[in-house]
Amino acid sequence: MPLLERHLADPIREALLDTPAILVNGPRQSGKTTLVRQLAGPMSYCTLDNPSTLSAAEQDPVGFVESMDRAVIDEIQRAPKLMLALKMSIDQDRRPGRFLLTGSANVMALPQIADSLAGRMETHTLLPLSQAEMQGRNNDFLDRAQTQNWPLVHPRGHLQDLVLAGGYPEMRDRSTLARRQSWAKAYISHIMERDVQDIARIDQLVHMPTLLNLLANQCSQLLNLAQLGAQLGLDSKTANRYVGVLERLFLVQRLPAWGRHEANRLIKSPKLHFLDAGLQATLTRLTPDLLLTQRPRWGATLETWVYAELRKAIALSPESWYLSHYRDKDQLEVDFVLEDARRQVMGVEVKAAATVLPQDFKGLKRLQALAGDSFISGIVLYDGTQALSFGDRLWAVPMSAL
Repeated sequence: MPLLERHLADPIREALLDTPAILVNGPRQSGKTTLVRQLAGPMSYCTLDNPSTLSAAEQDPVGFVESMDRAVIDEIQRAPKLMLALKMSIDQDRRPGRFLLTGSANVMALPQIADSLAGRMETHTLLPLSQAEMQGRNNDFLDRAQTQNWPLVHPRGHLQDLVLAGGYPEMRDRSTLARRQSWAKAYISHIMERDVQDIARIDQLVHMPTLLNLLANQCSQLLNLAQLGAQLGLDSKTANRYVGVLERLFLVQRLPAWGRHEANRLIKSPKLHFLDAGLQATLTRLTPDLLLTQRPRWGATLETWVYAELRKAIALSPESWYLSHYRDKDQLEVDFVLEDARRQVMGVEVKAAATVLPQDFKGLKRLQALAGDSFISGIVLYDGTQALSFGDRLWAVPMSAL
């Protein structure tokens, strides 16, 4: 695969001009090292995946940092003590752009981190490639959703192939689905065998692969920790902690429930999504020949693909979007609710079909009624080619708009 321009490059360049340390975190193999080395210029480079470098950083973190002027430090989560040493160094010299860090775990969520570098560091999360990056175009989905400025005709892409291939550059480089899924299996095994233990003390490591498989098969559903734990012989508290480990490794993420009042959101069940549909499809053994006969499985994978694309779009937006889902006592639901700091709301529903009917907007209309004047737009994403209006601020929009 040719080298693609990553959309996070510009925000990181801006941060290097006024912030002492920038952390680029995200899953392994998402392209972090390639990106930071492109942006680093004359900065020195070291990776803590190198055993000798890691040993030096662990034995003398202060001396390790003091030996650097401006540097890239790759895989910072492997030496948590470096964070305190970085803080001390930055407090003595606050020049912008001194340190460019990468982490294959959500570094700030790790219990071993002694200091957050608050006010000294800016964090950006690089997920696997977005469809816009692969197509060499701007990620304008959120802008169009707010203005309802949709091109009336969209090209039809090979949606099934795009979704099942995922967004990892190495995975997409494989020539067939079988080879891509072989890569994905090896990738997951590596994380289970190595990275899990790097970031957490797991008493029963043997449960982690099974847990990930269970989550893949329950993807896009409400997360029931008691039920999940019972399937593994664990209590709900332990199941919650283990899911949290997988979240810190950027494999899965909980999607909270939306409510008009923030307090209500905390007591409603979240959904669970994968951050890459290709990995989720591999774990559920979903292949193109099963899509027609296994529609619920395909629907869940497609929904988690949309989730990841929305996350990538939100990361680029100057607005602070809160992403959630909606479900009420009448079982009306909206797959994704986006709310900005002004409490303005957009809804996105995913339909794994080429036809949209008025009843597909039931959940969005309920959301519209609840949000009132704060409702921006409601969108049903579908596998078609035309953007169609279904009433006041309600649209059917092709998946290719993502």
